[in-house]
Amino acid sequence: MLTIFSTCKPFRGHFAIIQRNAITSWTLLRPRPEIILFGDEEGVAEICAELGLRHVPEIARNEFGTPLLSDIFQKAHATATNDILCYVNADIILMSDFMTAIQRVSSWREQFLIVGRRWDLDVTGPIDFTNSEWEKFVRARALKANAPRPPSWIDYFVFTKNLYHDIPPFAVGRLVWDNWMIWRALALGVPVVDISPAVVVVHQNHDYSHHPKGETGVQQGQEAQRNYCLAGGWTRLCTIDDATHCFDGSVVRLNLTIARLRRKKEMFLRWLIDVTRPVRHKLGIRRLQSSQG
Repeated sequence: MLTIFSTCKPFRGHFAIIQRNAITSWTLLRPRPEIILFGDEEGVAEICAELGLRHVPEIARNEFGTPLLSDIFQKAHATATNDILCYVNADIILMSDFMTAIQRVSSWREQFLIVGRRWDLDVTGPIDFTNSEWEKFVRARALKANAPRPPSWIDYFVFTKNLYHDIPPFAVGRLVWDNWMIWRALALGVPVVDISPAVVVVHQNHDYSHHPKGETGVQQGQEAQRNYCLAGGWTRLCTIDDATHCFDGSVVRLNLTIARLRRKKEMFLRWLIDVTRPVRHKLGIRRLQSSQG
């Protein structure tokens, strides 16, 4: 039914713990998905062999050594044996409610994009997956921490095969490519379904030691700036609030939330400011000239 694919950081220190937690949780989904890990970072081949995952070590990278999203998606489309694909960051824990939502949405429409918010949680050690209550425990901790990220942060995308073609060469793990992905689906007229009301997806908090300049480098560095240019500007930076539909645990319905209406108003006002900027600029110059005369 489902193929999950991702790329990892080297399996060292805290990243080794949280990535193992995340990937192991994927293997426990039912029905068990096909899982493909891309890249040759330290420890990836080993965990693929241990957990019975598919491994594609060769991927395209930019001059900084960062994997390129375009190549990963192209290879995933060519390699996956299922018609529904899921790209998810390798620090994300998925649970049974995730598969339930996918099954409901896929029975609703033949083509779609599924996204949703994440709940941040401090996880410092291995999760005991031998405990039959592990999902209950993790979900309760995440809800108690009460740290959902804003709708502009998107960590997973579930979509029908061949939805995405000609993805720009975004650097993975940098800004705005995730927002572009929602815009692209909307531009193609594909329903975008927010499953946040029904699904708890857990992000394991971590530092930014994987980048030489830390969090600043990830969010403001040259790769982040390049991603913004590749995305085509702010009009293509959509958020989960732009979803056309939402899944509430039982049915898929139109997204008529206040958040979406507020988002549409915000986008319209930003568009209006941009469109009228030349006229306002000229009027400002004329006023200045008349006052000086």
